[in-house]
Amino acid sequence: MVVCILTREGGSGVSSLGVWFPQQGGAEDPLTVRESGPHGQPVRLALLGLGTVSAGVLQVLARNRAEIEHHVGGRIEVARILVRDTAKVRRVEVPSDLLTTDVNTILSDPRIAIVVELMGGVDRALSSIQAALLAGKAVVTANKDVMAEFDQEVWAAARKGGAPLYFEASVGGGVPVVRALAEGLAGNRIHRIAGILNGTTNFILSRMSAEGGSQAEALITAQLHGYAEADPSADLDGLDAARKISILSSIAYAAPCHPGQVYREGIRGITPADIEQAAHMGWTIKLLAISERAQNRVTMRVHPAFVPAQHPLAAVADAFNAVYIQGDPIGKMMLYGPGAGGEATASAVVADIVRAARWVRRGAVAPEGPVRTLVEFGSMDDVHSRFYLRLRIPDRVGVLGQIAGAFGRNGVSILSVLQTPAAGDSAELVIVTHQVREDRMQRAVVEVGTLNVVERVASVIRLAPEDL
Repeated sequence: MVVCILTREGGSGVSSLGVWFPQQGGAEDPLTVRESGPHGQPVRLALLGLGTVSAGVLQVLARNRAEIEHHVGGRIEVARILVRDTAKVRRVEVPSDLLTTDVNTILSDPRIAIVVELMGGVDRALSSIQAALLAGKAVVTANKDVMAEFDQEVWAAARKGGAPLYFEASVGGGVPVVRALAEGLAGNRIHRIAGILNGTTNFILSRMSAEGGSQAEALITAQLHGYAEADPSADLDGLDAARKISILSSIAYAAPCHPGQVYREGIRGITPADIEQAAHMGWTIKLLAISERAQNRVTMRVHPAFVPAQHPLAAVADAFNAVYIQGDPIGKMMLYGPGAGGEATASAVVADIVRAARWVRRGAVAPEGPVRTLVEFGSMDDVHSRFYLRLRIPDRVGVLGQIAGAFGRNGVSILSVLQTPAAGDSAELVIVTHQVREDRMQRAVVEVGTLNVVERVASVIRLAPEDL
């Protein structure tokens, strides 16, 4: 556990850790801050929440103070911190008079120009973000739930309050993909985003690949490292990745995208046998979040996929994230970096704080927010993929013919077949198909599962797009 004790030095407002805190009685108006030079009054911010990420933000603000002041053109001062319990013992100690349990003391304070929301959850965070924006304060948030589910409501508050909204840390941890899509690639027409957007599942699959253990064992290791929550459902079931790909899709296509429009399939069904087969065939298994646009039709999906070992995404291991982007004229590019942990998220939050502080010092007019265009959302049934199937069958003559017949009746073409002995008189059959429409494949899987020569359909996993 890291403990940082912050104490004031006289009346200067500087802590022993290097974070600026307000002087007693200081009450400059934000406009004064905006008009001051590089050595004028500091830009004041408030933190909503004092958990792991907030502690990391305080540490980064202190550790990299000189660099941050250079980029901002002046000082950043932590003026208030919202907590649930002011008496709680925390990982990082701050002057007690900065702590408050009443968010209104922050929202009504004209000295505070930036609100950094790091509470998590939805209801309380959403109302606080909206209120801060309506009060004309810049908002920085790492809240993927709010930005995925309620981004239109949040942007409406930003437009009405004339304040900017920054949310880099809501996707990809320390990977700056939000700004890359919104600004760096603003002149591109984005065709596809394919990402490893969940550090927990990537850590689990990497451990299974490296150690050959079960998913349950890898999950325990992830929890011990702090990468997985006590209830890992949002990670294992793909909900976290679905929220993130909907946020990225909203930016890339300038369209209102929602997690409910994302086809979602998690990693709970992935077994050591699948990991072993993937390695044997020159693949690795990743939980991919994929968003594609053809003409004005967008399809979003999250599911495990076999990725060729030579593809850059295959080398993304442990809790790292990566986003593979295809656009015109950029072609193909990949952003890669740590996707989990307080330090990675704090890096993105502080970068947004710097951007917000620049806005405050310039006295700039906030952007109107993204202009949304309506798009048509495609069905998963229309997606074309290659598939891997692993079946348990009796080891006798004629079985393969019946299975091939079921595939043929549903328009599925088989690319390769591998049969290996299993326990007793059974065998394991691994089939890889040519590219086929999703709906045809699902009908074939149902029919194959009803054949009396098939003991069990053990796994059905898609292959990554061939042109990825």
